[in-house]
Amino acid sequence: MACRIFEGRIPEFLIARLPLILVFLCACGARGMAQDSGRAPLPAAAQAAPQNQTTITAVPNRPTFSTTAETVQTGVFEVEYGLEAAAGHQNINGLLKLGLVKNLELRFANNPVERDGGTAALGDSAVGFKYRFTKDGGVLPTLSFLYTATLPTAGDGLGASALNHSVGILVSKDFGKHHVDFNENAEWRGRPEGGGFDRDYFTAFAYSYRVTVKVGFAAEVAGFSRVNAAIPPTVTVLQALTYNVSTRLILDGGCYVAARGDLPRVTFFAGLTYAVADLSRHFRFTHH
Repeated sequence: MACRIFEGRIPEFLIARLPLILVFLCACGARGMAQDSGRAPLPAAAQAAPQNQTTITAVPNRPTFSTTAETVQTGVFEVEYGLEAAAGHQNINGLLKLGLVKNLELRFANNPVERDGGTAALGDSAVGFKYRFTKDGGVLPTLSFLYTATLPTAGDGLGASALNHSVGILVSKDFGKHHVDFNENAEWRGRPEGGGFDRDYFTAFAYSYRVTVKVGFAAEVAGFSRVNAAIPPTVTVLQALTYNVSTRLILDGGCYVAARGDLPRVTFFAGLTYAVADLSRHFRFTHH
């Protein structure tokens, strides 16, 4: 997910099209065999950067709401920060990631500033991990599992107001300059006054394309299902551009439109992903 905590909710039409999306991924696999370069697939923002044993390459989740199935390199500490602005809504959002060991990424997200309806306060926080089962190669996509616990750290009535849990399956695949991400998450939202959880689902399908060595384009359709009588489904449509300053620093900017749900009509955003350092060189992380 982009480095922000998204409050909204899956459209039934995305669920209905889930089989078609999966068929698309498998059908394109044969094309991927001819184009596979033997390296890990990355979003278009990072595809241009060749990887080797010494190169640090950023693996951005931004700018989309979906989360890439790829994990950051072992030992690498990476940050993502961004700004959002819309009528009645602004925030600063961040995501910290660490490649603890091969295929395992630890994650911490927080909105240090959240402003909605004229009320400004600290936003919610989230902790979790991503584990990668398979790596893109031949007909197989990259497949990962994601767990996130959202902590109600927001003030003045903003945010979740209770502990939330979510689990999801992430699928990513490269087809030359083209890249696709598919997410399906189930979320259990704690009721602020106690008494269990409400459940909803998040679905996202993102496409990105490497226009030049440094410039990329991304588009996405994403949304949440109905949570309860008070929180209806939401759907957003996103478009963005990315720019590779280097293999370690990627800038992005764009907007997303609320096609359904109680969200601002248009929200603009900008942000960056930066692979800070390979901590394994200093702290002897285990490489397996």
